[in-house]
Amino acid sequence: MSAVGEIGSGSSARNYINRELSWLQFNSRVLEEAENEHNPLLERLKFLAIFESNLDEFFMVRVSGLIEQEEGGVHELTPDGLTPTAQLAEIAKVAVPLRARAARAWESRLKPELAARGIKVLEANDSALDHPHFSEFFQQAVFPLCTPLILDPTEKFPFISNRSLNLAVVLVDEQETRLARVKVPPNLPRLLPVPGEKSTFVFLEDLVARHLSRLFPGVVVTGTALFRVIRDADVEIKEIEAADLISAVEQTLRLRRFGDPVLLEVQSCLDPGWSDRLRSHLALDEPDTMVVDGRLGYDFLWELHRLDRPDLKFSSHVPYFAPSLAEEGSVFELIKGRDLLVHHPYDSFRSVENFVDAAAEDPHVIGVKATLYRVGAKSPIVQSLLSAAEAGKQVAAMVELKARFDESNNLVWSRALERAGVHVTSGFRETKVHCKLCLIVRQEPHGVQTYAHIGTGNYNPETAKTYTDLGLFTADPEICQDVTELFNFLTGYSKQSAYRKLLVAPHNLREEIIDRIERETEICRSSGTGRIDFKLNSLVDPEVIDALYEASQVGVQIRLAVRGICCLRPGAVGLSDNIQVVSIVGRFLEHSRIYYFENGDKPDVWIGSADMMRRNLDRRIEVLVPVTDAEHIKYLRDDVLEPHFRDDTNSWRLKADGSYERSRPSKEPGFSLQTYLMSHPATLPL
Repeated sequence: MSAVGEIGSGSSARNYINRELSWLQFNSRVLEEAENEHNPLLERLKFLAIFESNLDEFFMVRVSGLIEQEEGGVHELTPDGLTPTAQLAEIAKVAVPLRARAARAWESRLKPELAARGIKVLEANDSALDHPHFSEFFQQAVFPLCTPLILDPTEKFPFISNRSLNLAVVLVDEQETRLARVKVPPNLPRLLPVPGEKSTFVFLEDLVARHLSRLFPGVVVTGTALFRVIRDADVEIKEIEAADLISAVEQTLRLRRFGDPVLLEVQSCLDPGWSDRLRSHLALDEPDTMVVDGRLGYDFLWELHRLDRPDLKFSSHVPYFAPSLAEEGSVFELIKGRDLLVHHPYDSFRSVENFVDAAAEDPHVIGVKATLYRVGAKSPIVQSLLSAAEAGKQVAAMVELKARFDESNNLVWSRALERAGVHVTSGFRETKVHCKLCLIVRQEPHGVQTYAHIGTGNYNPETAKTYTDLGLFTADPEICQDVTELFNFLTGYSKQSAYRKLLVAPHNLREEIIDRIERETEICRSSGTGRIDFKLNSLVDPEVIDALYEASQVGVQIRLAVRGICCLRPGAVGLSDNIQVVSIVGRFLEHSRIYYFENGDKPDVWIGSADMMRRNLDRRIEVLVPVTDAEHIKYLRDDVLEPHFRDDTNSWRLKADGSYERSRPSKEPGFSLQTYLMSHPATLPL
């Protein structure tokens, strides 16, 4: 029996990499960019802030889920053969030293380098905190916002909000020692500029600590330390618990603040006895605690990143915008003539904004439909939909209210759209709508014509500046009919599961991808050659991995650009000799998905919203669309995929043992995929 057969039967757990540990490897690569001296200094701060935010979310969602499984007595093994308990133990082994490494990156490397470049962040004992300005600022702006609370001893332990920054204060009064808590006000800047000093700052929490005698008059303060509590944020949204989905989302947003604690972060300067008492009050075990040498809560790094120091940031990049796309009324004629492919941020997101805006302004447009997943707090796309509705056009929007951590924005937009007369739906109880679709219906001299945009990323102008994503504009009648029928499924009652050209999860996407892998396998068996290139964010699904293993064993050359989680082991003898995996972590977040099959000499190429993960393939509405224009296929193959595997600047190669090795240029300067694409946008021929 082949190795694939063994995998399929579930008996070869060693052939898979653990999902959670693979994610931690990805976040380690993000941290590496904070340590990478080739990156501009303020950009390194951004990577460190992203690292911590990622780690927080990992504990809020993934670790909390594993804890629930453990407490619920779940013993089901992952494909790599680990129980929830075993995974939690392995996560602790990796995450704790990773967080310590992040602290060293700030304290020992980044902060001194900032000082050398004229940006000073002062220590808690600096005399600058005694400046009269700070005393007055504390009394007027900080003192009224501080609420001291006794933590121990106490009959009822007060609630510590998720991710809040807190000062643990050790107090002595008449020989009795107590522990109090002061929450650092989150609605004030974390960094306070020192009067008369350019680019010099003190921390808000240090100012609070300096004036604790005003908060605890007559009591002796013997010690202070920062601590944070990370809580379970993966509260399930179930319509059965509320009258309607919107109410359920509102309830979830409230519950998220009150989720069970999953992690305690505390500065090492707090006496271990008090750390133990804190952990006990939070009902956490010792492995659920991270003792950190240095600052907690790296949100202040964004404040530093916003400083006007272009010399310490990446050089500005101006996305390309084809002049023909700016001409009034031209966008529909262009798309009707041929499909249009755009590649953000190398191509301007204005192409998408103009497409929807043209629908609102064009008197011949009679209908607009769109899916909205993460659109941001300020959304030109939503404004155009509102304008279209106000102009009397029929507008429908599928607003996914379960987009994790974006529910509040989506709730606001949902209500605004409804007030404007838009037909708004909010998805399904058990399934997220993750596909990126926009359909425009236009009355033309020869009848009604439909136009579609299908993307790999969200309709969000801010993330479009930093996420690499692809979009296809098309007037292909079969694709547009598929999109129309899919919207009927999303907004109405339909059991349709078959489509003409689109691949749609959870209906047929996994099966169709596996069929194409198997087709490439058969072609290779008969001809001796075969090629598969995937670019995606995560590769987790065992069935897809098994099919790739089998293709490798017959000689198909497989190259996978997987930014984040990859559970496939490449280069394993007899299993995946012909598979290589790279991960690009650089200036832009690699977010687009491309599925390329050589198919003899007739390339079969797809782009869309779906990663190869069980959640995407089984519990989300995802869409892949075929790319058929020869020039677009050539661009994706030669200018996007091929350079991924030549990058020796921001590329990491996954080894069979599950570790990653950074690629190093053989000569300077090295080759950077993202730098190359800045001068190779998809729409340049226009």
